[in-house]
Amino acid sequence: MKRQLLAGHFGPDDHISIPTAADEQLTRLELVAGEKMLDHGIGGALTSLKGLGVFPSEIGIDLLVVAAHVHAADTRISRTEQSQDSWTREIRLVVPVSDPARWDAATLTLTKALNFLTGDRWTIGFRARPERFVTIAQHAPPTLLHPPFNSLSLFSGGLDSLIGVIDLLQAGSTPLLVSHFGEGSTSDAQGKLFAGLKKAYPKSAFDRLRVGMTFANGLVKDVSSENSTRGRSFLFFALGVFAGTGFDKGFTLRVPENGLIALNVPLDPLRLGSNSTRTTHPYYMARWNDLLTELGIDGRIENPYWDKTKGEMAKDCGNKSLLLGLATDALSCSSPTKGRWYGHGIEHCGYCLPCLIRRAALECAWGAGRDKTKYTVSDLRTQTLDTRESTGKQVRSFQYAIERLRGHPGLANLLIHKPGSLADEVARLDQLADVYRRGLNEVARLIDGVETRPS
Repeated sequence: MKRQLLAGHFGPDDHISIPTAADEQLTRLELVAGEKMLDHGIGGALTSLKGLGVFPSEIGIDLLVVAAHVHAADTRISRTEQSQDSWTREIRLVVPVSDPARWDAATLTLTKALNFLTGDRWTIGFRARPERFVTIAQHAPPTLLHPPFNSLSLFSGGLDSLIGVIDLLQAGSTPLLVSHFGEGSTSDAQGKLFAGLKKAYPKSAFDRLRVGMTFANGLVKDVSSENSTRGRSFLFFALGVFAGTGFDKGFTLRVPENGLIALNVPLDPLRLGSNSTRTTHPYYMARWNDLLTELGIDGRIENPYWDKTKGEMAKDCGNKSLLLGLATDALSCSSPTKGRWYGHGIEHCGYCLPCLIRRAALECAWGAGRDKTKYTVSDLRTQTLDTRESTGKQVRSFQYAIERLRGHPGLANLLIHKPGSLADEVARLDQLADVYRRGLNEVARLIDGVETRPS
């Protein structure tokens, strides 16, 4: 086991030497393909936005370069191999940027955000880009009409992001949607939903930015890849802000996520730490807004549904009939490919945590029997679910959390603090506790009468 250092380089002629400690393993992260094309989807993103009349700033490009380093480290450094506790890695990044002094001033906030998000120990340093890449950003030609976009939203291909876009379009907004695609199932879901939205709103000029960023296995020599991807939301947020810096005015990046998942209170004592994701937790989002302020970026990140359950989001959707028609294409499952073990294709398993919340939400919004999504386990009540297997683990965890809260409703006000600090949310604590209660109640109605036990 070693501490891992990833150092970005702008091309083979970027020969800067990065000093390393005796217990560090250095990996060179090449950021340029060919002569001057930025690699890992960054150059393609710039080209796509240029076609839409959107021209990100140098700091916006820097942010995506930082995200490339984070994403490479997060997905290509094995936790089990490169940590003492099979989880916490020690990772150092050296990132070439346009304004090292500005980034140095924001390092503490950036490090806080990443440590909280991934559970690792990050150390981040910055250096100037080499002379050939001092300027990357382009400016809009003076004759170019302003792009039509007046809002900005992440578009993951999931149900929450679909509802977020429908609500914007129904309100007459013209959003730029921002997507990251990795595996084929995610990309397919995004494509189907976007096509459905275009068909439903043919007069709207809304559009989307699609960026794929992956790194080859073996990027870090003699180290296996990592599949926990706790840092993925850093890339998602960075993509959105990157695009937002190309707007000719301040922007708000909308991150649609129901309040139950955003809080992600551990369902049982075993779900703390590595088993509890923090993708849209209020503390993490607050650190992002601090980071934007420190970098001088005129934008904010907001979750417009922080006080709603998933069922309430679906029930209050601005175009319910459209949602009903498109929901089956929205991908919620944590592992939609695992149906292959049963001889099935890409589909929702029906028993993972996001599938249970989705099923509960759509039943709450539409009533029993109206959710046409195909689930591998279509009926949770036909047999006793084994809590030692994946089919029963999450149901049993929800049962535990629901019974705990039924016996002591006031616990909600304490439990919401378990995943992380809510010091930024003092004025909203009661509302956060209430959305947690209501979210669990939705799932409780879904799994009422479901039997679980260890085999």
